[in-house]
Amino acid sequence: MADRRTGQLHLRVSPAEAAAWRAKAEAAGVPLSDLLRQAMARTRTWTAAAAAVERERTRQVARIGNNLNQIARWANTHADRADAVEVIAHLVAIEREIARLARFQDERPDAR
Repeated sequence: MADRRTGQLHLRVSPAEAAAWRAKAEAAGVPLSDLLRQAMARTRTWTAAAAAVERERTRQVARIGNNLNQIARWANTHADRADAVEVIAHLVAIEREIARLARFQDERPDAR
């Protein structure tokens, strides 16, 4: 037999939030409680440690993006003098950094 839903949660929302949630539930053709259960089932929460790791990862990816922009700017400015080997070496370094970040992402504390 399926678990009976006898518990209740109470939360405060603005009238606009309540109206928007009800409209979404109506558009989906489900009761509001079903919509909220489905949404919460898909929601990942973060531990403080996981959130800190994610912030660092985001910072590192932004740094890599800045490096790519600098390389592109340099290559466009100095197209006649661009040393393809040097540009490729920079791109390989960036590729390694991205791979390192991917491994870092895999090692992060589990988000719950």
